[in-house]
Amino acid sequence: MFFLSSFVILIIVLDQLIKYLVVNNMFLGESIPVIPHLLHLTYILNSGAAFGILENQRFFFILIAVILIFAIVYFYSKIIKLNKLFQLGIAMLFSGAIGNMIDRIFIGKVIDYIDFRIWPIFNLADIAIVCGCIIIIYELLFITDKGTNS
Repeated sequence: MFFLSSFVILIIVLDQLIKYLVVNNMFLGESIPVIPHLLHLTYILNSGAAFGILENQRFFFILIAVILIFAIVYFYSKIIKLNKLFQLGIAMLFSGAIGNMIDRIFIGKVIDYIDFRIWPIFNLADIAIVCGCIIIIYELLFITDKGTNS
């Protein structure tokens, strides 16, 4: 479990560090090509969730993140009995939710910066949330022995 705790802390710290660097080195709306026409760093503030849905529902998203945190703490003794991949999915979801919750609490919006030009702009916390959800769904749908810690 030490690995997963370290992983959660690493994702949260990296997420906040990258956002700090973006905010302090770019202007809001500025876009810097990393791979022209494919990948840009574009600094925006997102007041909604993925694709801007539920825009300006800051307190709702903070509440959801707090509920998720309490649920993970409450069910911790059961989570540590799940297999390692399931635990990783939960850790990724947890770290991403905390990373974006920090932005919502202190800034009021989420800092996004990864821009592929064909997809809405997102951040490392969003990647962690999506990957975590994919792993959790995979585990729930395709792995039958959820009680083993392999």
